[in-house]
Amino acid sequence: MKQEIILETDYATLWYYPEAKIIHHKFHKFIHGERFREVLSTGLEIFEKDGAQKWLSDDRNNSTLTAADSDWAVNVWTPRVLAAGWKYWAIVLPDKVVGKMNMQRYIEQNAELGVTVDIFDDTDEALKWLESV
Repeated sequence: MKQEIILETDYATLWYYPEAKIIHHKFHKFIHGERFREVLSTGLEIFEKDGAQKWLSDDRNNSTLTAADSDWAVNVWTPRVLAAGWKYWAIVLPDKVVGKMNMQRYIEQNAELGVTVDIFDDTDEALKWLESV
């Protein structure tokens, strides 16, 4: 599957698979604030411009979100990405238990908003699932 690197920093990498319309981020270490928002906003722009509907979050190296980032993600980013057509979310959960608990809340919230969510231990399996839906 063709893959384009959209953003690459010490904190995260963001890829786009144009044929499958999948955005894929990997956090390399704890990320917050402007760096966190840049990754999500850049992916959102592709959703809005190119009609992507699928997102793969590799959050193994991240932990909990700050209160400000959580508020931004829930109240600013989520409504925009849903309006742009977000339908499927594959997640590789954070390694830390506190990060897993934090993500569970977002999983439940987005599932209630109509996003089909599945959790994976491996990004290859997550990509296969996203390609199949």
